[in-house]
Amino acid sequence: MAHPGIYTIRGLMGVCHLLVDAQRDAVLLDTGLVGEPWLIQRRLRQLDLKPDAIKAILLTHGHLDHAGNLAWAKAWCGAPIHAHAAEQAHINGAYPYTGPSIWCGRLERAGRAILRVGRPVIIDVPLNDQDELPFWGGLRVVHLPGHTLGHCGFYSKRHDLLFSGDLFASYFFNVHFPPSILNSAPHLIAASLEKARSLDPRLMVPQHYDVLDGALHRRRFDRLMHGRT
Repeated sequence: MAHPGIYTIRGLMGVCHLLVDAQRDAVLLDTGLVGEPWLIQRRLRQLDLKPDAIKAILLTHGHLDHAGNLAWAKAWCGAPIHAHAAEQAHINGAYPYTGPSIWCGRLERAGRAILRVGRPVIIDVPLNDQDELPFWGGLRVVHLPGHTLGHCGFYSKRHDLLFSGDLFASYFFNVHFPPSILNSAPHLIAASLEKARSLDPRLMVPQHYDVLDGALHRRRFDRLMHGRT
């Protein structure tokens, strides 16, 4: 299924996206873990765009596989970082993980030490639920806490498409919710899943998937939700 204006940047642990509108303004949705910078630069060259075409960096949440290149991206293109304020501690590598998610903190500390990514950087524009952003023809912030307290999706009314972050992962061999060791506020997940289902987008694009096909991922999400009942 074609999705004009969405360009997948596939890194080591998942994907980030470059969104380009009809005016050739762009936004970067997440920044990946390792290897993405040169892929992002190559994609812009292929599109004949300069770094200043990127008008915003949108962050679904501050886990290292999504924010590892955040400081690099801001320094490179100069665009402001938009994220929920609760993600600042994750970005800084200072979130106080507890319970099963303490393993997430250990993995992130190891990733920072070994890969030399995840330099702290300040959120420029704090996001709140239902904020309307002027990017990519209009994006609405959808706060979906549970994976992290500030985990957010972004909804395009024009395309009836929800970028759902890490609400679920969608691979042909394994469609799944995030494992418990990665969820900072698991008691909030059920409500966030229902919120996404109630929004009822025609298309869903998570940040971990096999192929860029929003209709396919929506069907997989529905099957996953049906399995919870």
